[in-house]
Amino acid sequence: MTDQATVLIVDDEKHTRDGLRLSLEDDFDCYVASNAAEAMEYLTNDRIDVMLTDLRLGEDDGMKLLDAALAQPKPPVCIMMTAYGSVDTAVEAMRRGAYHFVTKPLNLDEVEILIKRALRSRSLEHENVALKQQVERKFSIEGILGQAEVMKPIIDTIQQVAPSRATVLIEGESGTGKELVARAIHNLSGRPKANIVSVHCAALSPQILESELFGHEKGAFTGAQERRIGRFEQANGGTLFLDEIGEIDASTQVKLLRALGEQTIERVGSSKPISIDVRVIAATNRDLAKMVEEGKFREDLYWRLRVVTIQLPPLRARKSDISVLADHFLKELAKANGKTYKPLGEDALPAMMNYDWPGNIRELRAAIEHGVVMSNSNRVMLKHLPSYLLNPRGLGIGLRAPSLIAAKDAATAMAPVDPTLKPKSDLDITEAEHQLILTALQRSGNNRTVAAEMLGMSRRTLQRKLKDLNMVRTHRRRVTLPQSAA
Repeated sequence: MTDQATVLIVDDEKHTRDGLRLSLEDDFDCYVASNAAEAMEYLTNDRIDVMLTDLRLGEDDGMKLLDAALAQPKPPVCIMMTAYGSVDTAVEAMRRGAYHFVTKPLNLDEVEILIKRALRSRSLEHENVALKQQVERKFSIEGILGQAEVMKPIIDTIQQVAPSRATVLIEGESGTGKELVARAIHNLSGRPKANIVSVHCAALSPQILESELFGHEKGAFTGAQERRIGRFEQANGGTLFLDEIGEIDASTQVKLLRALGEQTIERVGSSKPISIDVRVIAATNRDLAKMVEEGKFREDLYWRLRVVTIQLPPLRARKSDISVLADHFLKELAKANGKTYKPLGEDALPAMMNYDWPGNIRELRAAIEHGVVMSNSNRVMLKHLPSYLLNPRGLGIGLRAPSLIAAKDAATAMAPVDPTLKPKSDLDITEAEHQLILTALQRSGNNRTVAAEMLGMSRRTLQRKLKDLNMVRTHRRRVTLPQSAA
């Protein structure tokens, strides 16, 4: 195996073949062929980066060989040679796709330079194609690109802000695709080859989160048996994505403010500053402005984070994208589950359009995976999708209490689980949220991890909600569910 570029030399004159091979073999892995048939053997069975071929190959036509070479799945760069050159011949060769046309007698140094230039040109073309495919792929899945009018200004903002160093705050309900937007910004930035490192702030306790973000020195705390670098250092030169930024404690907020302002951090247990080059993108499903007013989030950090703000709409505000997203998930999840791709049945999409998707794109993806797995026909029909789609007012998964929409309706639909939970007609949002959490706890058998998953929030967020709503004592007992609600 070799990392050298491969050059196929095709000429019916032996001394020309041998001369070129001797001249080029120090820099390239060279193959030689005396006719079109031999050349095609190499082109078919080997990786050929550059083909250097004579226009006349005895009884063979070099132009036909050029066409055949360029028709290969991974065509080489083709350079034509001839002792009978003319402008018309050169133009025809270039029209057919030749990179260049040289006349004999050959200047071997010029041929070597030409080959290297051709390889650099091809490398740039491949990089451009790969980048274009990457951008198209990132902008065509999970809510970043859709047909809905509401998404167009968001896409424009992503494209505008991506090349900059500006900090971005992404706001939106749970499941709207905030992390995917962050990754799209990173991939379109000047740092796509560097890391993007994600931290789910709500999933970690304050001490662990501080250590995760900034790292720690050996002996900094009990259990710190060795030095560990944090996520900021891991993301150096790239992007750090902080999900659920509204959940971080006051002490960590101070250290984060310094990291953003000074581009330096200190590991836990050390006072030595470490310079970093990190672009921060944060996301939240909470109202940070309200948290600032309530004294729960630092105002100076808030303004540091929201240099540019992107507000992602819920799926119910862009229902015209449901069919596009569903088809994407049908293909992706069929492959992931070892299934054959099946389109939606004619009864599935109307029901999906009639549902409000409280869990947004994440819930849609889960519903499609359910359909992919359960379908036993040549289409994914409504009967193969989760049963709650039959009742558009019912509870799906992923309902996000902090950003409730139509909470009265959701609470009303959920209340029949327990007759004592029937909501009043004038429920306010807080009371509706209270009832949603209570019902999720009942349906989960008081398992808070499962209830948090049903509500589309972290277990830590659920704990905070229970404390805020003074429900901790109420739910210490286990609730026995009716058989029909299990």
